[in-house]
Amino acid sequence: MANLKEIAAELSLSVTTVSRALKNGPEVHPWTVARGKEVGERVGYVPNHHGRALKTGRTLTLTAVLPMETPDYLSDLAKLPLIEGMTLAARRLGYSLSIYSTTSDDDPVESVRHLLQARSADGLIITRMVSGDPRVRLLLDQRIPFVAFGRTDLDVAYPFVDIDNEQIAYDATRRLMSKGCRRIALQLLVPNDQASAARLAGYARAMTEAGIPIDQSLIGHGRFTVESSAAWFDRLLASPDPPTGLACANELGLLGALHALGKLGLVPGRDVHIVTRDSTRLTRFLPAKIGVHSVDMADVGRKLIEVLESRIANPLGPAMGILLEGRFEPAEQSA
Repeated sequence: MANLKEIAAELSLSVTTVSRALKNGPEVHPWTVARGKEVGERVGYVPNHHGRALKTGRTLTLTAVLPMETPDYLSDLAKLPLIEGMTLAARRLGYSLSIYSTTSDDDPVESVRHLLQARSADGLIITRMVSGDPRVRLLLDQRIPFVAFGRTDLDVAYPFVDIDNEQIAYDATRRLMSKGCRRIALQLLVPNDQASAARLAGYARAMTEAGIPIDQSLIGHGRFTVESSAAWFDRLLASPDPPTGLACANELGLLGALHALGKLGLVPGRDVHIVTRDSTRLTRFLPAKIGVHSVDMADVGRKLIEVLESRIANPLGPAMGILLEGRFEPAEQSA
């Protein structure tokens, strides 16, 4: 494997100049930077990140803490575009991305403490935010660069990237009402996380504005897999006053609902109207009339890394917050 000395010898430059050129040093002439990178790529030069970490105290690694959803493997599919977006953005900025997977039995705060003790990353991405999330104050107190995927209700500034789940649920409920639905079922995922709380708030706001009483039996809590979603919707359809509209939490919840409808010979878009959030573009391949709020999770991943990198570069700067909207596609387009 080539080293800096070999590249320097080929270019008749000092090792210091080559090292600065490969790091895009502003003091190095652009031609030298381009030539150094060209030779480095040709000879297969790989930077020694471990050595750099010893000298600078930086690892050039970013760690995302991602909980595994359930034993149902399909439940984690939506994370793949998120991971892809983070990976490519981190690489573009000169970092490696590591994934720290946790289970439902792991204490989220202890998981973060473990990473802080390991000092294996220059910054953290935390997810699955809950009310009063203690991880935020822990990381702020420790002055560790981080970004949250989601928001919490603490009265303190911190960097985040979030999806406007409240507006998505509000809009989904209003669109179902426009189809004549008054018995509208709402799917939630993890009961205690802030994303589910936001969805419930949006649903409740739309129902209240329309003067429709909220029936708690139509609100589903749980870690929705295809199977549990189908079982939940089976029960709703078997009730004396079944729903005529459904706001699905995600693609897997949608698949379970479609399965329940199919067993009874019911047709989505005719017998029951459905609006779902889709983070994987799955709905465009389903032969059913479904309204869709599309969310580009790869773009979410990119923004998480960009916000985190800016925090690493300027830890005392203002905390950046980004709120992303879903793009609605009418049922006719996703049929």
